[in-house]
Amino acid sequence: MRLVIFTEPQQGASHDDLLRVAKAAEDGGFDGFFRSDHYVKMGDASGLPGPSDAWITLAALAVQTSRIRLGTLVSSATFRLPGPLAIAVAQVDAMSAGRIEFGLGGGWFEEEHTAYGIPFPALGERFDRLEEQLEIITGLWRTPAGSPFSFDGKHYRLVDSPALPKPVQSPLPVVVGGHGKKRTPALAAKYAAEFNVPFSKIEDLPAQYDRVRAASAAIGRTEPPAFSAAAVLCVGRDDAEVRRRAAAIGREVEEMRENGGIVGTPAEAVETIKKYGEAGATRLFLQALDLADIDHLDLVAAEVAPQL
Repeated sequence: MRLVIFTEPQQGASHDDLLRVAKAAEDGGFDGFFRSDHYVKMGDASGLPGPSDAWITLAALAVQTSRIRLGTLVSSATFRLPGPLAIAVAQVDAMSAGRIEFGLGGGWFEEEHTAYGIPFPALGERFDRLEEQLEIITGLWRTPAGSPFSFDGKHYRLVDSPALPKPVQSPLPVVVGGHGKKRTPALAAKYAAEFNVPFSKIEDLPAQYDRVRAASAAIGRTEPPAFSAAAVLCVGRDDAEVRRRAAAIGREVEEMRENGGIVGTPAEAVETIKKYGEAGATRLFLQALDLADIDHLDLVAAEVAPQL
């Protein structure tokens, strides 16, 4: 099982905070550092100093780290036009020497759209735009250098694009995720290197992974995407430390456990992570909500990861 540290900077984080966590994740041997792509905080968090742009963050981290994988879980197709987004991601991949993973979703949080003047279409249109963006972005990247790329869709039209720059990675890994039973598995089967199910009960994972396997087989894809999951992280050396960390992020221990969280002592965390593996996941995104608590990451690196 590969472990990724996953952050939610809209809840309140400066770039220095994110850099400190990314370096701790890299030094601790984690597989990746990913961040959400949101513009408004959720719940009672202060959100200070305010939102940050995911791809600007990753561009900086691309040159401030050396080994760790970097990516979004996930960017919203409502936030950016596909052509400029393809350019930005390819550029950041070059800056990182080929360490970027591109998570893209349809968008769901209406409040951040109204807060910053971003159109928020109905669900069906958001999925349509997501599908067109995935086709455009991957098409721009895989078009041979020197050949133009054109696309004529319902929402986007590209005419004789030079389809530059290209990412360092070929192909650059695309991550698609979600709980949808039809369109989401179909998009993952067609475009994704990895399919992620975020914040679900472990027993619900196999059915969703099976939907992606079936969708892959339906289009003749012999090897389905890799499977991953995301879960909140709350590990302590003893019960008191677990409860202190839960209180720091405003969560209840039992509630997190019931919903698939990696919660408890290192030994308990290992057992829960193994259950994710048994369900079919090969990578786990650990949602670290208290970004000041570097000791939390160090504990997982020292006492959980070596047992997996």
